Amino acid sequence: MPVRLSNTLKDNSPAGVDPAIRDYEHRYRTAKRSGLEDRDNDHREFTNLYYDLVTDFYEYGWGRSFHFAQLVPGESFETSQKRHEHFLAHRLGLGPGMIVADLGCGIGGPMLEIIRFSGARVVGVNSNAYQLERARKLAEAAELTHSAQFMHCDFLNVDSPDESFDAVYAIEATCCAPDKPSVYGEAFRLLKPGGCFAAYEFCLTDRFDIEDPQHLRLKADIELGGGLLDIDFEPTVDEALRSVGFEVLETRDLAIQTGPSIPWYQPLVGSGLSMASLRKSRIGRSITRNSLRVLEAVRVAPAGSARVAETLNLCAAAMAEAGRLGIFTPMYFIHARKPE
Repeated sequence: MPVRLSNTLKDNSPAGVDPAIRDYEHRYRTAKRSGLEDRDNDHREFTNLYYDLVTDFYEYGWGRSFHFAQLVPGESFETSQKRHEHFLAHRLGLGPGMIVADLGCGIGGPMLEIIRFSGARVVGVNSNAYQLERARKLAEAAELTHSAQFMHCDFLNVDSPDESFDAVYAIEATCCAPDKPSVYGEAFRLLKPGGCFAAYEFCLTDRFDIEDPQHLRLKADIELGGGLLDIDFEPTVDEALRSVGFEVLETRDLAIQTGPSIPWYQPLVGSGLSMASLRKSRIGRSITRNSLRVLEAVRVAPAGSARVAETLNLCAAAMAEAGRLGIFTPMYFIHARKPE
C-alpha cells in the first residue's frame, strides 16, 4: 500500500515533496509570527502547499471524506461519516431545488453524499487546484455532475454575487481561515435572507488550560500537522457568528454523547482488523512512515514523503491525546440564520 501512495506522490508533486514540505514549514512559521493584517495572504500560500502535500495521504488513510464523526457501536467508520454528513444536511433542511455552497469542499466526498441524501444542487468552493481536479473526477464517476459544480477560489472571497445561496455549510474546513469573522462574514454575504449556515468546527473546550505546557504542546502539534493558524475556543466561535450578523440557532459539541458511543478519536488509536481501519491507526501510520523511509532510500518514493507522514502522525497523536483529555473537539456544531 505505501508503494501505491509513494507513486501517487511522485506523480502529483512535480516540484518535489522534500522542498515542498520544507517550504510549508517555513511559511507556516512565518504565518504564525505575522499579525492578523498579514494572515490572509499567508494562509492562502501555506494552505495550498499543505493540501498539495497531504491530500493523497488523507485519501489513502482516511477515505474520501476528510473529517471525523460521531461513532456508535455496531456501525462502520464509513457509515458514521455518512450519518455525520446527513445530520448537517438535515439540520439545514436541504432538499431538491435548493442551491447550496460547500466552503472548503476538499475532494468532494461529503458534498457528493449530501447531494445524494438531499437532492440539492451543491457548489463546492476550494482554493486548491489539485483537490478540485480530484473532486471533478469523483463527481463524474458518481454521475452527479448535474448537481455538483465547483469554484476555484478562496472561501474568504467567493466569486459569487451577494445572496446567491439558499444555504451554506462547511465541514472541518473553516478552521483553516485566518480568523472566524472573515469566513463567517463571507458565508453571511452569500446567503439569501432567511438562509442558514451550518458547520463542524475545530475548537478548544473549557477544559483547555492556557497555562498547561502539555495542552499548549498538543495544540501546537495539531496546528502544524493540520495546516491551522490557530484553534479557537467555543465561545469565540459563537461570538464571531453574532459579530457578522448571524442569529445563532444552536451550537454544541457533538463529541459529548449521552448514549452508547465510541470516542471520535478511536480510529486514530486503532480498532478493528480491516486494512482500512489499520491505515488510520497509530500502528498503521507507523508502518506507512517506516515503509516510506525504506522506499525513499531505494528511490521508489520521492524524498520528503516520510517527513510528511511524520508531520501528519504528530498531528494525529496530538488529536487523539487532546480528545482523550477532553480539551479539543473537531465537531463543534454551529447552526446560524441570516435574518430576513
